[in-house]
Amino acid sequence: MTIWDLHCHPSTFLREGSPEAALQATLRHADRMGIARMCIYLGIERSEDPPPHELHAANDYILRCLRLAPDRLFGFAYVNPNYVAESLAEIERCIADGPMVGIKLWVAHRCSDTRIDPIIRRAGELKAAIFQHTWLKTDGNWPGEPTPADIVLLSRRHPNIPMICGHTGGTWELGIRAVRAQKILSIDLAGSDPTNGFVELAVRELGADRIIYGSDSGGRSMASQLAKVYGANVDEATKEKIFSGNLRRMLLPILEAKGIKA
Repeated sequence: MTIWDLHCHPSTFLREGSPEAALQATLRHADRMGIARMCIYLGIERSEDPPPHELHAANDYILRCLRLAPDRLFGFAYVNPNYVAESLAEIERCIADGPMVGIKLWVAHRCSDTRIDPIIRRAGELKAAIFQHTWLKTDGNWPGEPTPADIVLLSRRHPNIPMICGHTGGTWELGIRAVRAQKILSIDLAGSDPTNGFVELAVRELGADRIIYGSDSGGRSMASQLAKVYGANVDEATKEKIFSGNLRRMLLPILEAKGIKA
């Protein structure tokens, strides 16, 4: 099957050395696993509430990776809702005027807060993918770390803009049900343990068109995350949608606008 991986971090494959060397290590693993294309984000800078200069450096890291293998990679710009003006400037630099096709939001501030709205509106205007990390921790989330319920509130304010609930909250049984009613939201399979039942429950509750494969590599192995889909008790057409069809459909408007072959 054709596999597009929504969720890759080249810097986790090689923490010391250049972006180019880290990407080469990433590509070696992707080639072994049969992954055709990858979405990459978060350069080597990885603080929980990155100031503007760290956003810029992290995105520069990804821009260097994109130059090495533009036919294999889709870049997402790292942004922070605590620095709206600077995040909008990164969106202009990296997406409107650059090669990137999405934004990555992490844990700096809960996405249910309205301060994020200018970032979401601009990404929506550009048809950029919007990926928001979410998690549900038994001992409590970090202060700014969103849950699936937060992205539901965000999506309700922007009901016509597709978004992705990253990790499906980690505790996927709860995350799937949290986003179920907000039909424009998709989920990302990445990051949680490769337990049985995740994909089957997601298909039953959300439908096959709202599920996107990602690995969160190298924080997680590509092989273990692929196993979630390969081993799922769903038909081959559904697996094809999850592995590449749904992500391709989401990215197609911005890829066509940029003249990127999909």
